[in-house]
Amino acid sequence: MRNVSVGIMAYNEEANIGRLLQAVMDQRLVETELREIFVVASGCTDNTEQIVQEFIGKDSRIELIVQRQREGKASAINLFLERASGEILILESGDTLPDKDTFERLVMPFKNSRIGMTGAHPTPVNGRDTFIGYSVNLMWSLHHKIALMTPKLGELVAFRNIVKQIPRDTAVDEASIEAIVRKAGYDLCYVQDAIVHNKGPENVKDFIKQRRRIAAGHKHLMCAEKYEVSTFDPKKILKILIQGHSWSLKDTMWTVGAICLEIVGRMLGYYDFYIKKKNPFIWDIASSTKNLK
Repeated sequence: MRNVSVGIMAYNEEANIGRLLQAVMDQRLVETELREIFVVASGCTDNTEQIVQEFIGKDSRIELIVQRQREGKASAINLFLERASGEILILESGDTLPDKDTFERLVMPFKNSRIGMTGAHPTPVNGRDTFIGYSVNLMWSLHHKIALMTPKLGELVAFRNIVKQIPRDTAVDEASIEAIVRKAGYDLCYVQDAIVHNKGPENVKDFIKQRRRIAAGHKHLMCAEKYEVSTFDPKKILKILIQGHSWSLKDTMWTVGAICLEIVGRMLGYYDFYIKKKNPFIWDIASSTKNLK
């Protein structure tokens, strides 16, 4: 039986935090003990804190940590790392929802002493019947295929309680944890049947905003830690993309469009990093990603 601590980072998550906490409380656990659930609310101006307080009345394992000023997700994660006492730590984004068996499946690989970190399989709720919905699904499909070969972990991760803090100025927190775990000599494990649902952008503006921030964040991580995630290799992405493409006219046109959006996002991210010397560790939220209904 492995005991775990869960950390949920929240900034104005009133649309999803209640459903997320209920999903965490409803996890089917057999060989895992859920010891504590921390919600770090950073500079929230909506009803996030009030909703969490209501759930504290239902489950004593839930604890609310309030940051009055928003200092970036990495700062919030470090507050969780200071408090967490579990053998395994689970870190979940406040705008996601796990399936009922996801936590158990994430924790099982730690029976292997070589495994230091696991990651769930993010599955977007966006439909594929619009260009942006298609682009979001294509992006996460590529993420899944690459992660099966070379693990890249995000959205919902679990790791041994060896990470005492991450850099406060990282904009790619899961990748920063990956770097720490790998440097400690552990392996990564992508758990494809540990499903977590997320919401991709619903418009071009939010799509580019999100990809721009991630591109700049990964460049900062590469320079600071000399660590690059597997999904940032354009040759690997293109190879998998070609192998799995349907070659219908619509899919081909939308795929080309999605590639163009990714290129624009990366180029803007590189501009931010190299020219503006900007590291977006406190980022502008892509608001269309916040409601998983």
